[in-house]
Amino acid sequence: MTRSDKVIAVTGLRRRALKLGVLVFAIVILIALLLDLLFPMDVPRLNAASFGQRSDFAQLVVDRNNRPLRAFADHDGVWRYPVALSEVSPLYIQALLEYEDRWFYSHPGINPAALLRAAWQNWRCHCVVSGGSTLTMQVARRFYPHDRTVLGKTTQMLRALQLEWHFSKNEILTLYLNYAPMGGTIEGVEAASRQYLDKPAAQLSQAEAALLAVLPQAPSRLRPDRHPQRARLYRDKVLKRLFDFGVLSAQALQQAMLEPVLADTPQTPMLAPIFSRWARSQRPNSAIVHSTLDAELQWQLEDYLQALIQSFPSQHSAAILVMDNASAEVRAYLGSADFLDSRRVGQVDMVQAQRSPGSTLKPFVYGLAIEQGLIHSESLLRDVPRQFSQYQPDNFTGTFSGPVSTSEALRRSLNLPAVQVMEALGPSVLYNALASAGVRIELPAFAEPNLALVLGGGGLSLWQLVQLYGGLANQGLVREPQSLLPLVADSSRWLLSPASAYVVGDMLRSPRPDRARSDSIEGQGHRIAWKTGTSYGYRDAWAVGFTPRYTIGVWFGRPDGTPSPGQYGAITALPVLFQVFDRLDPHPDNFPQPVDVSKATICWPLGQLAAATPSNQCHQQRDALLVRQQVPPTLIDATVDGFARNPLTLAVSEHQLRVDGYCNVSERQSLEVALWPRNLEPWITPSWRYAQQVPALDPRCQDRVPVSTAPLHIIGLEAHTIVRSSRQGGDGASLVMPELDLQAMGGSGLRYWFVDGQFIRNSEETHPWRWRASTPGLHDIVVMDEQGSLDRIEVEVQ
Repeated sequence: MTRSDKVIAVTGLRRRALKLGVLVFAIVILIALLLDLLFPMDVPRLNAASFGQRSDFAQLVVDRNNRPLRAFADHDGVWRYPVALSEVSPLYIQALLEYEDRWFYSHPGINPAALLRAAWQNWRCHCVVSGGSTLTMQVARRFYPHDRTVLGKTTQMLRALQLEWHFSKNEILTLYLNYAPMGGTIEGVEAASRQYLDKPAAQLSQAEAALLAVLPQAPSRLRPDRHPQRARLYRDKVLKRLFDFGVLSAQALQQAMLEPVLADTPQTPMLAPIFSRWARSQRPNSAIVHSTLDAELQWQLEDYLQALIQSFPSQHSAAILVMDNASAEVRAYLGSADFLDSRRVGQVDMVQAQRSPGSTLKPFVYGLAIEQGLIHSESLLRDVPRQFSQYQPDNFTGTFSGPVSTSEALRRSLNLPAVQVMEALGPSVLYNALASAGVRIELPAFAEPNLALVLGGGGLSLWQLVQLYGGLANQGLVREPQSLLPLVADSSRWLLSPASAYVVGDMLRSPRPDRARSDSIEGQGHRIAWKTGTSYGYRDAWAVGFTPRYTIGVWFGRPDGTPSPGQYGAITALPVLFQVFDRLDPHPDNFPQPVDVSKATICWPLGQLAAATPSNQCHQQRDALLVRQQVPPTLIDATVDGFARNPLTLAVSEHQLRVDGYCNVSERQSLEVALWPRNLEPWITPSWRYAQQVPALDPRCQDRVPVSTAPLHIIGLEAHTIVRSSRQGGDGASLVMPELDLQAMGGSGLRYWFVDGQFIRNSEETHPWRWRASTPGLHDIVVMDEQGSLDRIEVEVQ
């Protein structure tokens, strides 16, 4: 055979070999495609969107700094927190790749050299020393478990090749980061880092990274919480490997090996359990629910409230809500005092529960009345008995104070002045204004807004109250509290003008009862605006307050609505409110005064500026805050005052005696008299009363009928009368309380009798009635006629 024939033969052989190789390659590809079609992969493709859509991740609720609040395991009870490659410490990635798979980014899914080395080591030992698995093969085994047989290993390698075909290297590494076994029901580096080390995987140190990198090799044997010494030996093995490969310096190696293995026993985080349950329901498809809460503050308040509630009966609970005014973000959410205490019904969310708000709506009644120009901060109001159709309000203390200012009525939380202003404003105005601001009062079925709303005759939640009071702190702009991130679009709504909100806030800024003496020196008590409330029957005790930075609400009571006698806002909820403020804002700033708020001196009883009021009509001076320089006159009560002009203009003779057009008097003059409301007369200085201010009738007019009837007054008893009880049956027998005959003369129509603030009965003018004292001590007896005139006396039973 010639040389050319040999060349031709070799060339033909090469061509046939090439064709055979191409054919074999094509067959392999076809087989691979066929196998891929016959045995498709069921492996998640993890990305930013899919993390929030998979049910095989635990749900984690975190605070504003990504600290865990509460975790909810997946449907199989496994703790696995989703984490992206960029969210893991580079130290961990480095330790993992250098120790487990140095050629991860180079091989096609299997590393033949590693497999041969493992086979040789296993043959020499006659045992399993190493599997030679790459990270890709470990991911394949996680989703397709197999026995330690040749067939199982072959299946694992084929699945690894399939993974490399469908996924990028970073996607495969992300799968490992999320699904690697870490001991017990913990999977993935993020869950292991949080459960064992109480930190996210992004914050791992060099030693911690090495510890978690080696943990999947034997998750049960190397658990750092159970076997810290063994875990440390394996960790140091990883660190030495990194040193041998030139990744760590000798100094870095020494420092890392000195670090002890300190791991927590895995526990489910249980901060803000009620809030977290609600947050999870709001974001059911989010693996990590980001909230606005502050975990440190939440923990402090939960610890404080759980200890405090032990001094209350076992059925009682409490709730606290803290909102940042600048952003409306919720910083702490305590739905109950003790989530795990079934006796206190600790799993019921009392932040969202609809309850009677007691007196906590009074500031908004006064604020709306100020906004509409009905009153100012020092308007003359009436704390006297009132009889409404089918409604008889009284004060919490059971007593009456007579004339009070708006600010005094609000600070003392008096009921009758609030009802008076509510009547002038209109219940529907309050209801609709709050609804327009985003807070709707819950009314009984088929009920319409009525006067009882101002005293708690509707339903509101602690969440809604904090929302409303936050509006006072934000110059009248109401925003719904925000508790989840990202924040929803701003839905601010105006309730009051900045000026009216400032005046209401100023009336609420009074000294703290728990430090009255120091407040008078430092003035700090005047920087927290606060209001308490107690619902009917002592069912709910409230305290809500605000500074420029925070609005805080506190509720105490029984979740089942059972009354708690003796527990009311001022003694139960208010101290807690101040304790929370002391932790958050111990030295609050002052609110800036709006330009359209001014100070002025006004006069009672007319309510007008002192500068424009004659001295004889200015009985008392008050320094008031005015909104847009509005000076509304004293509110008129048509049922009591009628519609007579005040001041009253009278004609008098030269002797300053009253005359009219029928009197035979040659010289007449005008006299203006500032009248106090007739139903305030029992509480005012005698010289200001109607009978003393209106001159007597001139003798030359004796044939005329006087313009006024005789004033209403109680007869048969003198003020400060002392009566004594008697004993029945001799020494040691029971006391018999005395009976008194009560009758009133003057006035007009039926008499309505009140004893110690409680309505007792009505009577005719000519019919006395007998009243028996129920207890010794001072008793306040008030009579009111149909025109609203009053008289009162005090008697003492000994």
